[in-house]
Amino acid sequence: MEWINAIVQGVLLGGLYALFAAGLSLIFGVMRLVNIAHGDFIVLAAFLALSTTTALGVNPLLTLVIVVPVMAVIGYVLQRGVLNQTLGDDILPPLLVTFGLSVIIQNGLLEIYSADPQKMNAGAIETASLALPGNLNVGVLPLVMFGVSVAVIAGLQWVFYRSALGRAFRAVSDKQDIAQLMGLNKAHVFGLAMALSLAVVGIAGVFLGIRTSFDPSIGPGRLIFGFEAVIIGGLGNLWGTMIGGIILGVSQNIGAQINPGWQLLAGHIAFLIVLAVKPRGLFPRID
Repeated sequence: MEWINAIVQGVLLGGLYALFAAGLSLIFGVMRLVNIAHGDFIVLAAFLALSTTTALGVNPLLTLVIVVPVMAVIGYVLQRGVLNQTLGDDILPPLLVTFGLSVIIQNGLLEIYSADPQKMNAGAIETASLALPGNLNVGVLPLVMFGVSVAVIAGLQWVFYRSALGRAFRAVSDKQDIAQLMGLNKAHVFGLAMALSLAVVGIAGVFLGIRTSFDPSIGPGRLIFGFEAVIIGGLGNLWGTMIGGIILGVSQNIGAQINPGWQLLAGHIAFLIVLAVKPRGLFPRID
């Protein structure tokens, strides 16, 4: 039962990793942009939630109402004001700019919040659990996170393939010049894509801050988890990203069950195995 419990907990952890990765997958699918600062934006969202909780005295889960729109606005302004000017045939400029953003965010958070680890308290939901057959107990908060993750991925999938905005995303992704001739504003569409990406980041940041302690330096680690989930599932495939996150979470929990020091190593090994066998991921998007 210990092994079954490790797998179940790994699946639920994978939901959080899928939230880390969904925004990366979305913006890569739309504009082939790799955002090096993605993990730092997750941490920024966690600190925004912390400040909102402190200022208003509300439950951290309620801060989603504020954090998600704020992160979406940041994403749109950032894309229109900075990142759109770096996009082109050369992938190096956006990588350098987002790396610079990562450094700025980390140092800005250090200046404002210091390097002390922080943690948000969501109350009774953190310790509540459901008893399952076989003497298994599943936390209510991890279940909520996993459910939200599935809903977010399903929502993004619907937006991408069933809405007018999604058609605009696919049009500028496939044929930018033709899309502009048809009346689409490429800069605006890219801005909306980044806004949607950072809205998801806002959700991930709030859940990160509730689930574990965080500080300004942990962004690159969250970025790695997000990258690994995206690449395991297949670049640009949202449901593949969900599966990639689950594989990563289960691998880490199985590694921790074997030896507590192997938790992160087991996830990286699973990532390398998938990369060696299927270099484009398990479910690559077919263009």
